[in-house]
Amino acid sequence: MKTFEYRTATAPADGLEAGAVFLAGGTNLVDLMKLGIATPDVLVDVNKLPLDGIDELPAGGIRVGSGVRNSDLAADRRIRAAYPVLSQALLAGASGQLRNMATTGGNLLQRTRCRYFMDATMPCNKHRPGSGCPARDGDHRNLAILGGSEACVATHPSDMAVALTALDAVIQIDGPTGARSIPVTDLYRLPGDTPEHDTTLAHGELITAVDLPALPVAARSAYRKARDRASYAFAIGSVAAALSVEDGLVSDVRLAFGAVAPKPWRATVAEAALRGQPATEERFRAAAEAELAAATPLRDNAYKIPLIRNLTAAVLTSLSGDVR
Repeated sequence: MKTFEYRTATAPADGLEAGAVFLAGGTNLVDLMKLGIATPDVLVDVNKLPLDGIDELPAGGIRVGSGVRNSDLAADRRIRAAYPVLSQALLAGASGQLRNMATTGGNLLQRTRCRYFMDATMPCNKHRPGSGCPARDGDHRNLAILGGSEACVATHPSDMAVALTALDAVIQIDGPTGARSIPVTDLYRLPGDTPEHDTTLAHGELITAVDLPALPVAARSAYRKARDRASYAFAIGSVAAALSVEDGLVSDVRLAFGAVAPKPWRATVAEAALRGQPATEERFRAAAEAELAAATPLRDNAYKIPLIRNLTAAVLTSLSGDVR
C-alpha cells in the first residue's frame, strides 16, 4: 500500500484536491488500496460529520443519512415496516461484522468485483482505460448480460442499491459547487467506452443522505438473492420487488434486478407489462422475459436469463399470495 495523508472532514462541502478521496466505513476502499487498485494521496475521513440520522420527512418518506451503518438501517423498525425490501437486501449483503462498519453512502459507491478489475496486474479498462477487457473472452460467468459494452461487462455488486432503485430513492449530494439531488437511477452510468467512471458524481461531491419516498406499494415488498454459497457471497442474480394487487389485478409494481448489469437494473419493461394484468405466476414470468429480451449474454453467463426470470416469478408470486 502506498503512503497517504489522513485527515478528518469538518463539513460535507469540504472540497477535495486532486488525488484525495472520502473515507467512511472503508470496507471496500481499504481493500482496493491494499490491492494497489485505489492509490489516493489523501484520505478525508467523514465519519465525524453529522450524517448518521434516520429521520421522517415532513411530506412523508424517510431520510437516511449517508453515514448510517448498514446494520442499523436494516434493524430500524420504520424501515422494516414500510420498506421491507430494503431491510432484506441489507441483511443479504456481506457479514454481520461488515454490516456494522459499512455505511449507506459507501455501499452505493462500492466498486465491481470483476476478477480482472480486482487484480492490478491484469488489463482492465476500469483502472487503465484502453488496456482492454479480458473478461469478455475470459472469466465472465458472474458478469453482465444487460447494459455492458465492448469495453466493460462488470456488474455492480451492491444489494442495497438494487432495493433503492426499486423504491425510487433520491440521492442527496453536497460538494464544492453546492447541494443537489438526483434519482438513484441517475447516480449510476453504463460503461459505454468510458467504463472508468462508475457514477455521475463529480470529484469532491459527497453523498449526504438517501431519501425514501412515501410509497404505499413498498409495504409489500421483498428482496431475493441467488449466490454460490449461503453466506458472505456477492449475488449472481437478485430481484427487488414491490407489488399491489386489487381484485386479482396488478395495480402497482416496482422491480429492479441486481448482478446482471453495470448498475442496478430498473425493470421498467416488466413493470409496464404487469400493470393492470392478472397477478399470476405465468404473467410474472412473461414480464421478466420481456425485460430480459434485451439481454446479450456471453459464453458462460446465459444462465442468468432463466435465473432472473425464475427469481422474479417466485418473489412476485410470494408477494401476491396472501392478497389474491
